[in-house]
Amino acid sequence: MQEVLSYSRRGNRLNDRQAAAWERRHATWWVPDDAVDRPGFDLRSWFGRDAPLVVEIGSGVGEATVELAAARPSYDVLAFEVWHPGVADTFHRLEQAGVENVRLVSVDAVWSLRHLFGTGGIHELWTFFPDPWPKKRHHRRRLVDPVFAHLAADRLKPGGLWRLATDWGDYAERMVEVLDTEPLLENVHAGPAPRWADRPLTRFERRGLDAGRSITDLTYRRV
Repeated sequence: MQEVLSYSRRGNRLNDRQAAAWERRHATWWVPDDAVDRPGFDLRSWFGRDAPLVVEIGSGVGEATVELAAARPSYDVLAFEVWHPGVADTFHRLEQAGVENVRLVSVDAVWSLRHLFGTGGIHELWTFFPDPWPKKRHHRRRLVDPVFAHLAADRLKPGGLWRLATDWGDYAERMVEVLDTEPLLENVHAGPAPRWADRPLTRFERRGLDAGRSITDLTYRRV
């Protein structure tokens, strides 16, 4: 059966700045695709320490990733991003900010949560502006569905937070419907959350606002 993915792979051509950042940093800041398949894979070895782990799914060019990680030096941040120019841009931003506690990986996040993490292994999960797949026939490709919600909730430690944001109203409604029915989660605000003050306003979010779409933040806690 053909695998249904929640993302599409865009072109991976790097510009000069991205290529230089990739060359400098991919050996230490990027977890290669084949590494996760090796027997005894140990994510902690890629950070060089044992620290509470935050996972971000869909980090884009790293605008939010870098700023949020910089404010949390005692945490390790693993960012999933399949678009290599975005990974390279994140390397550049990390260098500019002097941030060392982020690693990136470009394999499927759903597969990774299922196979690389145990129950309660993640302290916080960030899912900011996942691909909305706006056409109804593509809704089955949306990341937040009941199966993924249960998997993500299981991987969060008790009390751990799942922070989400979207600029598509119908997707926000579906997220609430799915997450409210997951028994391992509780809605911290009993509805949409106030905008998370720590989350920076990115170019992607500005485009949504410029297009007249409102932003919905959600915060769920693992019970």
